[in-house]
Amino acid sequence: MHLRASAALVVALAVLAAEVPAAAQAPIRIGASLSLTGTYAKLGKNQHEGYKLCEKDLNAKGGLLGRKVEFVVYDDQSQPSTAVRLYEKLITEDKVDAVMGPYSSPVTEAAANVTEKYKKVMVAPLAATTSIFKKGRKYIFMVISPAEVYLEGLVDMAARRGLKTVAIVNEDTLFSKAAASGAEDLAKKKGMQVVFKEAYPKGNTDFSAILTKIRALNPDVLAAATYFDDAVALTRQMRELNVNPKMYGVTVGGDLPEFWDTLKENANFVYGATQWDSTLAYPGAKEFADRYTKEFGHEPSYHSAAGYAGCVIYAEAVRRAGTLDADRVREQLLKLEMRTLFGDYKVDQDGFQIAHKMVTFQWQDGKKVVVWPDDLAQGKARFPTPPWNQR
Repeated sequence: MHLRASAALVVALAVLAAEVPAAAQAPIRIGASLSLTGTYAKLGKNQHEGYKLCEKDLNAKGGLLGRKVEFVVYDDQSQPSTAVRLYEKLITEDKVDAVMGPYSSPVTEAAANVTEKYKKVMVAPLAATTSIFKKGRKYIFMVISPAEVYLEGLVDMAARRGLKTVAIVNEDTLFSKAAASGAEDLAKKKGMQVVFKEAYPKGNTDFSAILTKIRALNPDVLAAATYFDDAVALTRQMRELNVNPKMYGVTVGGDLPEFWDTLKENANFVYGATQWDSTLAYPGAKEFADRYTKEFGHEPSYHSAAGYAGCVIYAEAVRRAGTLDADRVREQLLKLEMRTLFGDYKVDQDGFQIAHKMVTFQWQDGKKVVVWPDDLAQGKARFPTPPWNQR
């Protein structure tokens, strides 16, 4: 009886041993929620496509730690509370091996509470608000430049051209508030006067009351901390209400090809901030843009490139750690310094990005021309912006 039992045990162990390599070859599953619908859908989809292309490229090179990589993505509908539920599900029910960040600061801020609770590393490719990374969190890592500097190029160029007054408007959400505060601080440091500052609710598309006030003040500069839909609506209504600052810039949304496609000539002279452009001299930037366009049928935005780069940065940290263990991957992410197609990655001890640079562009006859900073500029700003009735 004992012999038979021990023989059965040996057979069972042999079967288990035979199964271990197969189990070890199961794909590394990386979970994320993204804004595939809702307010931020256009940008969330681009980030998702960045993840998808990174997954494809990693697998073409043999995967990670000898295993294929597979993204598990849910739609958080651009809602922070939905993202919280989905990251809980990914970690506790789906038991994913790793997670990547969602789209936007408000959603990332909420999701980070979940990933910290479970001690899961989260590279957050599209969270720009400084406060997210300055709360003592241990497992979140930033890829893009902070919200506070999105309008730095606009303010700097305005000050250098002798402009004196600035009006600031922003969506009343985490990122946009930080971008607006940053613009206000930068303007004051440059000796400019902030004559107007007002927030509007998320999803707002009627700017007539705000723009009527701005028109009465006639500021030299209008700095708008936006996403896509509000950037478009604001620009349209500036024309309708004949609001004519010498410089007008937006944060998010102005960099998308759809901004020009939607507004046509009305987009001319508008300044935008971008974290990345395919024409910048980063290794593989142009090749990435070409492959992305071929794969998805449209050009990448910086959200696409940031998603891809965030995935590459996480993969590199895993390679260096030689394991998926969160604490060991975290150690690598803290000391990692690398240049990707998106630019430079290096973080401080809070996981806060300190190496990446932003650029400011201007729409000129359907093209985005990088006009700031001087060392990355591809052309000169068309200044001042002519009044609407002289275009």
